[in-house]
Amino acid sequence: MTSKNPFDQFRQECQTTLAEAIKKALPEIKAPNVTLSKTPNIEYGQLASSLCFELAKKLNQKPLDLAKLLVDAVDQSNFKLITKVTTAGAGYINFHVNFEKFSALTLESVKQLKNDYGFVKADKPTKIIVEHTSVNPLHPIHIGQARNPMLGDALARILECRGHEVSRHYYIDDVGRQSSVVAYGFDKLGRPKPTEKSDLFVGKIYTVTSCLVEINRLKRARDLAVAAQSTDDLVKANKEIDEWMSIASELKEKYPVLFEALMAKIGEDENPEEEINRLNRAYENDEPNAKQLIREVSDLCLEGFRQTMKRVSVTYDSWDWESDFVWTAQVSEVMQKLKTSPFVYNEKGVWEFDADKVARVLDLRGKLGLNENNEVPPLTLGRADGTTLYTTRDIAYTLWKFKHAKKVINVIGMEQSLAQLQLKIALYALGCGEQADNLVHFAYNLVTLPGYKMSSRRGHYITFDQVLDEAVERAYEEVSKRSPQLSEQEKRNIACFVGLGAVRYALVDVDSSKPVVFTWERVLNFETNSAPYVQYTHARACSILRKAAREPDQPAYSLLTEKLEKELLLNLASFPDIFVEATEYLKPNLIADYANALADKFNTFYNALPVLKAESEGLVDARLALTQAIRIVMYNALTLIGVVAPEKM
Repeated sequence: MTSKNPFDQFRQECQTTLAEAIKKALPEIKAPNVTLSKTPNIEYGQLASSLCFELAKKLNQKPLDLAKLLVDAVDQSNFKLITKVTTAGAGYINFHVNFEKFSALTLESVKQLKNDYGFVKADKPTKIIVEHTSVNPLHPIHIGQARNPMLGDALARILECRGHEVSRHYYIDDVGRQSSVVAYGFDKLGRPKPTEKSDLFVGKIYTVTSCLVEINRLKRARDLAVAAQSTDDLVKANKEIDEWMSIASELKEKYPVLFEALMAKIGEDENPEEEINRLNRAYENDEPNAKQLIREVSDLCLEGFRQTMKRVSVTYDSWDWESDFVWTAQVSEVMQKLKTSPFVYNEKGVWEFDADKVARVLDLRGKLGLNENNEVPPLTLGRADGTTLYTTRDIAYTLWKFKHAKKVINVIGMEQSLAQLQLKIALYALGCGEQADNLVHFAYNLVTLPGYKMSSRRGHYITFDQVLDEAVERAYEEVSKRSPQLSEQEKRNIACFVGLGAVRYALVDVDSSKPVVFTWERVLNFETNSAPYVQYTHARACSILRKAAREPDQPAYSLLTEKLEKELLLNLASFPDIFVEATEYLKPNLIADYANALADKFNTFYNALPVLKAESEGLVDARLALTQAIRIVMYNALTLIGVVAPEKM
């Protein structure tokens, strides 16, 4: 007999038993919903109901008296996984599992289902697009941005295992000033071939170009201030020029050849800012030369991104160019439709979307979690020069995504919460309420590195590749220290999956609403709450099974009577519940938390109770079966968050 969710099977039996007892002992009352919670200590049972406290108020009786009445009315002849039902405290009803039957059900289920165990399928699977990463193709992905693909990939994995049809999308933000800045610099250099990893190469060009262009712009502003005899504007311009000259000095020291080359070429233009604006307009108008230039430099950067993501086993099903939505008139169609609505107005040639008015007129405040005092700022849809803004283009992109999926999840930092709210409100204004209801902003907090301040305009950022490289090297040092007998190749192989797994785990195991404080002491801790710790525990379980050199023949599940063994069984049986919760509430950190807790419990068990040298052959087999199940479930949990579960470490 197998079960996709052993603990839920026990829970359902408890709910049915209690419902029948209520019907028998209190036939005059309407049957209430029976909810159960886990007990704080398995000695008190495994599930408890506080229902009698609610009933006591209605019936004007003591909770404990009602609990005794209901326990006496329980029909024990139908017990399958329940062994007894008792009263507890001032009126709780506690359910105790039959561990012999429960052990057999749980361990046999894991054994039979193997790598499918725990992955309870959704009643109504659907098509879901998870858009994640979507870093602008301007410079390498840095550690501050790397949390996005780690969370996005984990979400896609768990949703897929839940039975949904998931498509992973990368949105390429290639329209706008930033893309034109890097393309302008790239073109000035004669469109050179990369001499290093392509995204790193593009990033240097972007940083230096934007610095030189900004200095030129500020000097022009200073000249205007002098001509207008505006002291305030002059002071402001001089202050900003000083700051940017400091940045330029740093960049010249870091990249002397590139800096001199760009300074000479950009100096040939009287007004670089206008050249960039002209390129930006030309690209949005689908002019061939601009298109070829910006696509070429964007592709270079994206190739670097692909290489980085391949290292951590992150893939995409679709690369969606923002420009495609502009060129195919999808953005202009959205603009026209919004302009005909009562929610858009023109302010000095600029089109504004009154998101707050939509929320009021369509009565969306409750649905969107807005109180009456919260006014949603207006959204600028288009500039006076006819170019559109990012969120406007994102509306068209979102509508396109909903042609390919029922639900869309955008993995985007919480600093974009307002833009995502305005996007959702715009869908309602366009009459796309169903799509708006199925649009999810999966917001996440920042990654911080103690003692280090990142600044992209100064070129101060730690690339994701740098972090991965250092993680692998640190892991190599640790593996060499712990396992000096391994060959050099084995040490390198282990260091690779340990280092990469450590970074993935560290960026997922913190609740998305909280910041990640990235320290090596936490990330590569082999002793607790890290990927290396869980990986090492998985390898330990594999080692025990290798030494046994046989499948458990006749495990005597009735001999698994130690408290640690029971806690492990309950932990294994609860994995499907954790998986469902992580999926339904989009909380991949719950999977990491679970894997760590299981590793903790197994290591305590390993240190306290012998497996291969247990007192009897039946107990050896039972503990082997338990170890085998732990290995499988740990593997399944790690796979969900993209971490390798090694057999040796």
